[in-house]
Amino acid sequence: MPSHKTKPPLYPKSHIVAASGIAAALSIFLLVIPTSDVEARKTYVQLDLDTITNHLESPGSSRDLDALISETVTFSLADELNRQPVPLAAKQTFRGSDRQALPVDLPMAMVAKAQPASEWMSVPVESGDTLSVVFERVGLSASTLHSVINSSPDAKRFTRLKAGQVLDFKLGANGELDALKSKLNDLETLRLDREGDNYVVNNELITPDVRTQYAQGEITSSLFLAAQKAGMSHNLTMEMANIFGYDVDFARDIRQGDRFEVVYEELHVGDKRVGTNNILAARFSNRGKTFTAVRFTDKSGYSSYYRADGTSLRKAFIRTPVEFARISSKFNPNRRHPILNKIRAHNGVDYAASTGTPIKATGDGRIVHFGRKGGYGNTIVVQHGQKYKTLYAHMNRFAKNLRHGSNVSQGQIIGYVGMTGLATGPHLHYEFLVNGRHVNPLGVDLPVADPVPQNERTAFMAISNKMMASLDQNRDTQLALLEQ
Repeated sequence: MPSHKTKPPLYPKSHIVAASGIAAALSIFLLVIPTSDVEARKTYVQLDLDTITNHLESPGSSRDLDALISETVTFSLADELNRQPVPLAAKQTFRGSDRQALPVDLPMAMVAKAQPASEWMSVPVESGDTLSVVFERVGLSASTLHSVINSSPDAKRFTRLKAGQVLDFKLGANGELDALKSKLNDLETLRLDREGDNYVVNNELITPDVRTQYAQGEITSSLFLAAQKAGMSHNLTMEMANIFGYDVDFARDIRQGDRFEVVYEELHVGDKRVGTNNILAARFSNRGKTFTAVRFTDKSGYSSYYRADGTSLRKAFIRTPVEFARISSKFNPNRRHPILNKIRAHNGVDYAASTGTPIKATGDGRIVHFGRKGGYGNTIVVQHGQKYKTLYAHMNRFAKNLRHGSNVSQGQIIGYVGMTGLATGPHLHYEFLVNGRHVNPLGVDLPVADPVPQNERTAFMAISNKMMASLDQNRDTQLALLEQ
């Protein structure tokens, strides 16, 4: 009886199973797509299956089956994606859920491989995302992440992600990272590019257009509300308060009906406002008295503010060490102490503020006391030359990198409001001493800094006259518009 031998398969069973499985998965992928040409797509996948089957029946073929399967699946997926009304690359969005929605669990790198290499993919950062999570989402390895982060100190800025931020990836034909960029703000984009085996980081900076703007307002309840109504940003309002802080105590001197006018620089990219720059000139009317300020840059490049007549706005001391705090107790040599219940001179001013509010040195000087000081609690005493001394008490904590003997500059943060020592609530106790004698910080005549140098006075007055004329012209224009 003749024997019948079974012909051995040309390829391992695992290859045939893999090929059939991939083709079946592609068929499922097409069935779940809600389009009108499903039948055509079924035929398309069948052609892919036929391609693999024909290869299996061609023992003389020298092509590797693994390569054929990879090529067939990749190009089938690429062609299929290109048939979609909105191609995947055009969506410019890849989320973790996108990958899970695919019946075939293919890495995102394969999806990217199916797209033109020149396309950028935009990946929005979701809450809780880290750079490693985003890299994994687009199919990039941990070794690639390591290479990127360690390419330069600037590259580490990519790790400081915020929800809503967008990372743009450009992948090469092999799925490797060719470029990465992210817009940090309206003026700066951080970009990384592959150069050989390394990555190079560059900052793409946009130079904004600088436009001169005018704002004016009247205070009815608070300076910030009036400034906001006038279209001024918080930073611009703070700058104006700092400019006039030598003459106006914004903690106690502001009154309803006070007015301000400001000419300032506004930054634009196209038609979009992206920020503000320097105040060029300003006027502030407080309790019937008007103060002026003009910005002037001297020949050495130093910029400062002066009154319209050239005298300096800057004094050796600023009035208040805590911005916009409420005065809870004034200078009073005969005050009854709230805790000791006995007459004890109150040789300073108390500024009530929440714990942690920054405290600023009111003038340049050197720290001559740093630490605890009896009922004062945590205290800093600053010596200003031979004549003046200031004291800051009840601090919650000191600013970093300060110690006894440290030099401080006017406006530098030296500590934070607290209630250490004998205190009934968080506040700053501030004292001002002249030749060792306590004086009222709110009424002392503060020494003035130098005026505009005589050899630059002509240049300054030309700018000052122009700025004051600009304020007058803009004010008249605003009044005319209101009267219409």
